[in-house]
Amino acid sequence: MQQTENDILKRVRKIEIKTRGLSNEIFAGKYHTAFRGRGMSFSEVREYRAGDDVRDIDWNVTARSRSPHIKVYEEERELTMMLMVDVSASRMFGSTHFLKKNILTEIAAVVAFSAAQNNDKVGCIFFSDRVEKYIPPKKGRSHILMIIRELIGFRPRSTGTALSEAVRFLTAVMKKRCTAFLLSDFLDPARDGEEFANALKIAGSKHDLVGIRVFDPREAELPDVGIAELQDAETGRKVWVDTSSRAVREHYAESWRRRSAGIEQTLKHNRIDTATISTDGDYVAELMKLFKQR
Repeated sequence: MQQTENDILKRVRKIEIKTRGLSNEIFAGKYHTAFRGRGMSFSEVREYRAGDDVRDIDWNVTARSRSPHIKVYEEERELTMMLMVDVSASRMFGSTHFLKKNILTEIAAVVAFSAAQNNDKVGCIFFSDRVEKYIPPKKGRSHILMIIRELIGFRPRSTGTALSEAVRFLTAVMKKRCTAFLLSDFLDPARDGEEFANALKIAGSKHDLVGIRVFDPREAELPDVGIAELQDAETGRKVWVDTSSRAVREHYAESWRRRSAGIEQTLKHNRIDTATISTDGDYVAELMKLFKQR
């Protein structure tokens, strides 16, 4: 059913009330502790002192002054936080009270309001198997509400997923170090796996990356409902499956476990902290756990 402008505005307001409350009461301090101080900016040049790191020597100033000088850096008081949000067709699945899209939107809003509490800039990259939309980082409540409004009403041109596209785009547009949240179900075609891993390696050397993986319980295991037609939301491919067969259900569950293990291994190998959140679970508890482990 198509949403009217009024429907979208009502949902934005509802999400704002819920997520700003969580940000104010729970996450603001945790966000500050987890992400503050990871960015460093140039402050000044001074003469070299015994014990200084030789890698910080400013060779241009040293040559001009004929005495060694080093660059001094300080913690950035304000950081930039980027949201990379999956808008592919698979986000529209949900067997509980919520679609994956609903959970992704609320988490994005909570994280954005937490960043705003610390006076950080927030930007957003919407992606499918291409970058669908880029919202440059800015400060302020009205900017965050605009991002939430887009998350609710945005219609992507493509249905597929390519995580590597979003990560590569982040590396290209963000020249200064930032904290970037990758929010997705990570249902990426196998052919994109190597490109995604390479993109993570490059982006991770410049930015502080965090993964938020959202899934639905029915994606992890099939119910016993007899003969059922299943459709891939991204490719449109349909298959008939006999879910009454225990062997079929076990094979499906094992395939899911292998796929999940592969995703976790890729993220862990690139030292990316990750929260895995079910649509029927408590995302607040999982985010708290993620913030504490950093």
